[in-house]
Amino acid sequence: MDIKDWQKEVDNWISQFEEGYWQPSSMMLRLIEEVGELAREVNHRYGEKPKKPSEQEGDLALEMADILFIIICMANSLQIDLEKSFEGMMEKYRLRDSDRWTRKQPE
Repeated sequence: MDIKDWQKEVDNWISQFEEGYWQPSSMMLRLIEEVGELAREVNHRYGEKPKKPSEQEGDLALEMADILFIIICMANSLQIDLEKSFEGMMEKYRLRDSDRWTRKQPE
């Protein structure tokens, strides 16, 4: 699927509910909440704070997908084409950072 397909699928999901998209400020808070859940799981796995024996292992991939979902919701509600935005962002990195780090040598 392309990003535009993701945006369409999310829009189809949201449009079936009377409430529709949340206000941007509410979605921003939801995004922060989801990033916090990912951060907690990363900290448990790779940081200094192990899980309690009673806590279940989380799913990093699902936490990242939750973040994608809310970002897509925000983009849709603000009429932002994420595919176009992503292309522009990558071009920015290519121009700005192409000589910033050491490139791998071909084997």
